[in-house]
Amino acid sequence: MTHNRRHFFKTGALTALGMAMGRMAGGSIPSFTSAPALLPDPGAGPFLPTVESLSGYRYPDWFRDAKFGIWSHWGPQAVPRHGDWYARRMYIEGDDDYKHHLEHYGHPSKFGYKDIIPLWKAQRWEPDQLMALYKKAGAKYFVSMGSHHDNFFLWNSRLHKWNAVNYGPRRDVVGTWQKAARKAGLRFGVSEHLGASFTWFQTSHGADKQGPMKGISYDGANPVYQDLYHGKAAADDHDWLSKNAEWQREWLFCIMELIDNYHPDLLYSDSGFPFGEYGRNMLAHFYNGDLSKNNGTLDAVYTCKQSSDGYWVEDLERGVKDGINPSPWQTDTSIGDWYYRTGQPYKTATDIIRMLVDIVSKNGNLLINVVQTPEGDLEPDVLRIVDDIGKWIAINGEGIYGSRPWKIYGEQPDSAPAIKSGNFNENKVRYDARDIRFTTKGDTRYAFCLGAPETDIRIAAMGSSRNSAGKAIDSVALLGGAEKTHWRQRHDALVIARPSKMPVAQVPVTGFRITFKK
Repeated sequence: MTHNRRHFFKTGALTALGMAMGRMAGGSIPSFTSAPALLPDPGAGPFLPTVESLSGYRYPDWFRDAKFGIWSHWGPQAVPRHGDWYARRMYIEGDDDYKHHLEHYGHPSKFGYKDIIPLWKAQRWEPDQLMALYKKAGAKYFVSMGSHHDNFFLWNSRLHKWNAVNYGPRRDVVGTWQKAARKAGLRFGVSEHLGASFTWFQTSHGADKQGPMKGISYDGANPVYQDLYHGKAAADDHDWLSKNAEWQREWLFCIMELIDNYHPDLLYSDSGFPFGEYGRNMLAHFYNGDLSKNNGTLDAVYTCKQSSDGYWVEDLERGVKDGINPSPWQTDTSIGDWYYRTGQPYKTATDIIRMLVDIVSKNGNLLINVVQTPEGDLEPDVLRIVDDIGKWIAINGEGIYGSRPWKIYGEQPDSAPAIKSGNFNENKVRYDARDIRFTTKGDTRYAFCLGAPETDIRIAAMGSSRNSAGKAIDSVALLGGAEKTHWRQRHDALVIARPSKMPVAQVPVTGFRITFKK
């Protein structure tokens, strides 16, 4: 996942460059020798690759209503059972992944990442069963990994031989997930992390600096394998997104192939908006193609790690907002590590539901990675977590799906730590029974208490003298509760008697439906 997010939405023409290298027989990235051939046609439709044209984008209702998605952040890097970024870190001398690789596979000059890839067999992967499980858990959209920074494509590519049809499981992973999602009635998305791979994978071009293998190049330096590891980057090309225009153009043709092969409802880039003019061309192509697919209705959602002024959906990695965002947004996070790691700790269902409610109250969606084993199934702990999420959403979903933010997102105790909107802040957030979050659907309000209360629940914003309440309360009902809810609206707060029993014992987050007098 990304660590350097500083990439800006830029304009400007690119100069002519040399010939592009073909990837394999049966398909290649077209070459170009002059500026007019730099960019492909974005396709027929109203969107052009300009800031002005892309400003005409409007967020589709399906995404605003969905609120909750599940992601399969999965691929060959799961094989060593060592977590995220293995393909990069196995080439960093002294790193734990490097040491693991030496012990289990040998030196990366002889046994490199190219040799890990065939070991990924996915022999216990049952996509229809998993999709049914995710639907039961409450997911409204599903996202497949397309390609991680390891430059291995999980789709059936004619441009790149290092793909899941030619190696490893020898299946079109993206296409198979898509078929399962559509069968289950879920929207389908794909994540692309390819843009960062050009600089991310440069460690494979190194060599040990000490020891018996000192100076012996790793296999990434072998020109035979540069279609996997990329070529050697210029000395000053080390940011998250490469400045090499030829690589940028290679990215464009590969992502356009992904779009054209699968026409996803959602496309995610693991970066800020990528590659200026090339990125705008991709985005116009994506939106125009979706309009064509849907007979003039634009359902496409593009997410990246950058605010957009309405051109796409801003995504925060493992982070949350500090207030209601005017535009829809998304948090992406994981139940555990991004890839399978032996003995890894997992978020509880309560952790995930608290995040979901907080994010939804602020006009966002939650996309969470459910960690799969290298073989493709889920550990028992993960199965229990997903099942508990589903039990809670089955009762409380009416206050989540299709909801919109209220005038304020909620209330929290004075002792709550101050959190600024951003990536990687989820571990700083603390929730308890004094945290209240609001959503609204029409004239109905929903209030969620994010912890198990030991006393009556007090909601200051719903007091009769508070401007935020607006009207006198007519009824308060505990979602999923069989008992009558006792409450009173005082001038300074709505006070709800502590429920005698939590509707979902495994997840002590309680939801209340509040209606108002006409």
